[in-house]
Amino acid sequence: MKLKLTLILAATLFILTACSSNQSGEMNSKEHGDMDQENIGEEIESEEPKEGFETTSIETLTGNEINIVAKEVSHQINNEVTINAWTFNGSVPGSQIRVKEGEKVKIHLKNELSDPVTIHWHGIPLPNEMDGIPGVTQNAVQPGETFTYEFIATHPGTYMYHTHQEAVNQMDKGLYGSFIVEPKEATYDRDFTLMLDEWISNSEDAESMSGGMDGMDHSNMSSDMDGMDHNEMGSSDSEDQEHSEGMGHDMSIYDIFTINGKSGDAIEPLKVKEGETVRLRLANVGYMSHNMHLHGHEFKVVAIDGQELNEPEVIKDQLISIAPGERYDIEFTANNPGEWYLECHGDMEGTDGMKALIQYEGNSESIDQSDQSESLPVFNFTNYGGSIAGEFTLDQQYDIEYSMDLNGNNMENVWTINDKSFPDISGLSVKEGDLIKVKLTNNSPMGVDHPMHLHGHFFQVLSKNGKPLEGSPIIKDTLNVKSGEEYVVAFKADNPGNWLFHCHDLHHATAGMVDLIKYEGFQPNFTPDPNANNKPE
Repeated sequence: MKLKLTLILAATLFILTACSSNQSGEMNSKEHGDMDQENIGEEIESEEPKEGFETTSIETLTGNEINIVAKEVSHQINNEVTINAWTFNGSVPGSQIRVKEGEKVKIHLKNELSDPVTIHWHGIPLPNEMDGIPGVTQNAVQPGETFTYEFIATHPGTYMYHTHQEAVNQMDKGLYGSFIVEPKEATYDRDFTLMLDEWISNSEDAESMSGGMDGMDHSNMSSDMDGMDHNEMGSSDSEDQEHSEGMGHDMSIYDIFTINGKSGDAIEPLKVKEGETVRLRLANVGYMSHNMHLHGHEFKVVAIDGQELNEPEVIKDQLISIAPGERYDIEFTANNPGEWYLECHGDMEGTDGMKALIQYEGNSESIDQSDQSESLPVFNFTNYGGSIAGEFTLDQQYDIEYSMDLNGNNMENVWTINDKSFPDISGLSVKEGDLIKVKLTNNSPMGVDHPMHLHGHFFQVLSKNGKPLEGSPIIKDTLNVKSGEEYVVAFKADNPGNWLFHCHDLHHATAGMVDLIKYEGFQPNFTPDPNANNKPE
């Protein structure tokens, strides 16, 4: 079983830079017409693949009405390791959802697992009640029950969906998938989605640590975030408290890195034709950063977190460092026939398994040589692309200026924002229309990253370590803040609700690194159920 773990750390921290890559190569397109709730979970017959996409065991769902079933299956990661995975529609990753820009979608979730689940639509701006956060925007979907999500896919780009119920454990078991919003006019011929993740091969270690990540009982969480009394939200029982004290998470236990749920030789090649423009959508759904290298080709970074960059420049032999929750789209022209690696660079035990072959159709040239320990420069978005005015500037007038001091340590496994841990926080109150500038500072020990993810909004990155960004405006929803770094970002309060702003290393989030953006006067439209076992992290 794959679980994100909590282990006692030695005095020194593991400094992690890992690599993984997963391919959503050939994808079966499935059209769904009008389906009622009784049909959720019924097997859907395959149609012909959509032109330009390859077919793998990961199906592609399209159309206005889609069915997702959370269920347990046996999943083979490589030739030696098979695990019991929790899945959306029976595969890891779950079915890829692919819709058109501006399309209104209705997605029915049926829970056939033994525990409650939800779906969070990572990076997608949507109504608050559709955000999938148990105890904050909805009650967790109980075993045997269903919930329907409805929203309009307003922004084209690469996104993800995953459980947000006790997510540090449930995502570790495989409850995630990709969500692609296609633009009205595509500029590429071939399109691959590669979801990066980490797994644990030793099932005994995984089982022995299961259940120790969540020391808080969120079942009584109030939906009225403005007036909530955190003392009434529930606390951990003594056994959980004893388990978490003095514990941290030793990421070296993750010894298998995957691309689309597969590792090593189990990863299917990415097949291209000479002359094609190829888009690779790299999405990190794990809890470690991965440095990806494309061999044999120049390429452009065309989008980050789903948002297109202005006049992206051609680069070569640079590592694309992708933190948990981030997505990077790169494009290259298939102008160098042969077989070439897309691979992770690093020295972790699982690094070697995170590489995929790019194969030119009809070509029999020799295979590329892997070099995952090669030292290469890391791509830097702070001065990349063509300069153009963004929506925000550093020196304009803001309605709210807010600082987030990110701190904590692995030995105590306590992680804070402004010296407070969720749920014992006050959050940030805003009014609709407010312009908000946020300073994010990582004061955690060396080697500890905090990929900070804001729900329901995009933000513009304005500066790094006091230096304004140059080149293309950078619009993101997840920003990796390394130890000692400081970023300034800005966004407009244009989506009323109660929204999480948290670290997407969910070990940190579960241990308290979660903040809330609360719109004044907003009233949730659900009633918290104290028996729902709501656990938003």
